[in-house]
Amino acid sequence: MATVVWVAARLLQGSGARSARPRFRLATHRQFSSGAAYPNIPLSSPLPGVPKPVFATVDGQEKFETKVTTLDNGLRVASQNKFGQFCTVGILINSGSRYEAKYLSGIAHFLEKLAFSSTARFDSKDEILLTLEKHGGICDCQTSRDTTMYAVSADSKGLDTVVDLLADVVLHPRLTDEEIEMTRMAVHFELEDLNMRPDPEPLLTEMIHEAAFRENTVGLHRFCPAENIGAIDREVLHSYLRNYYTPNRMVLAGVGVEHEHLVECARKYLLGAQPAWGAAGAVDIDRSVAQYTGGLVKVERDMSNVSLGPTPIPELTHIMVGLESCSFLEEDFIPFAVLNMMMGGGGSFSAGGPGKGMFSRLYLNVLNRHHWMYNATSYHHSYEDTGLLCIHASADPRQVREMVEIITKEFILMGGTVDAVELERAKTQLMSMLMMNLESRPVIFEDVGRQVLATHSRKLPHELCTLIRNVKPEDVKRVTSKMLRGKPAVAALGDLTDLPTYEHIQAALSSRDGRLPRTYRLFR
Repeated sequence: MATVVWVAARLLQGSGARSARPRFRLATHRQFSSGAAYPNIPLSSPLPGVPKPVFATVDGQEKFETKVTTLDNGLRVASQNKFGQFCTVGILINSGSRYEAKYLSGIAHFLEKLAFSSTARFDSKDEILLTLEKHGGICDCQTSRDTTMYAVSADSKGLDTVVDLLADVVLHPRLTDEEIEMTRMAVHFELEDLNMRPDPEPLLTEMIHEAAFRENTVGLHRFCPAENIGAIDREVLHSYLRNYYTPNRMVLAGVGVEHEHLVECARKYLLGAQPAWGAAGAVDIDRSVAQYTGGLVKVERDMSNVSLGPTPIPELTHIMVGLESCSFLEEDFIPFAVLNMMMGGGGSFSAGGPGKGMFSRLYLNVLNRHHWMYNATSYHHSYEDTGLLCIHASADPRQVREMVEIITKEFILMGGTVDAVELERAKTQLMSMLMMNLESRPVIFEDVGRQVLATHSRKLPHELCTLIRNVKPEDVKRVTSKMLRGKPAVAALGDLTDLPTYEHIQAALSSRDGRLPRTYRLFR
């Protein structure tokens, strides 16, 4: 026992002898990894003797500035400053379905599907994608009724490669027989999907434009009609491209790039380039101005089996009623945008609260009061020479007449008293959506490209917000009064047994209260 005690005492003494200071102790000051030389200076204070840093600064508007340069061949180059590693660059063309009056409808739809296929330098789409992949890039092409857009998002260091590739894709597509045949199959499949999907909004939008601008400009088919699929070939496409894919109808837009570098790339790859369809100048440009006609387009269809499964969507009839608004170049465009936001709407099962549109008129006056309505949504389509404000609603086929009357009443109420609170809410929501959307680089790119394509310049976000703030109740009443003097455009899809006649809908929109004329039947 004595031996054990002695060994324990030696161990304790030994541990103390090897370490003259305690194993753990409190420091007189805390040691920081980067502040050992200045132990008593907090991180919130500048270090003595270190030069004051100078940061790059921009004033409030310079960071939003859009620079535009026009090349000798008429091509416009537009850029927007945005800090970050990646950029979005693309070519926007004043081309689309509205210019197909003298051609087979569906050419723009075909060109969208053929985009980024083989070119003079690239044997296949895979080669293009591999080239973009080296710069972390992705590509896309979209067409609308008046604009075709080829876009690439990639690392800013690959700008030269991206512009070179875009020039090749737009001006030197091969359009081989195999690619055209594959495109025919893709278009055919998309048409089938369009007619089978539970959400009929794209089809109704097509129908309301056809009714509003019958057989002209923006009323022409955006999707290729089935009977034209087999007739569109390389010769037809080249004939169209020769007239509409010209430098004076193009904008090279970039976001997150240096303007001088983008202009240099444009001069290198797009100035003096000879397109695959020949250098002959455009000779047959359609400069038609949109002619609003109004009218009715309806498609009777059994909608009972659109959505199958354990919880199928009930059979619905869809109605869209629209009136002519104005061009996005007119001053009344902003009041119409505020009016559209004030109407708002959505589906009856939408979830949300303040700020999500639940206090818009179509929620308060329609969806909250009429539980049998499944949808009531306002849309505003605007182009360089016209516009269309419409309301889409859906309900059980047995309540179509009542649903149409509710829509016509809402149109009439637009011209009534505008509450100051709801107007301020609509303006705030519109400004909020504008600014939040412009946080996204691809959205900024599209905004820059479309504005410069249409007006050769760009209205900055703060300018648009000022215009929105200046909208008064009398502005909304003025544009509504002007709109209600026009003929309606009506699109109807589903079981239309109880659909009121076009004349009755027109009479309701011309009345004081929006009521449909009473109808009497001798037999039921």
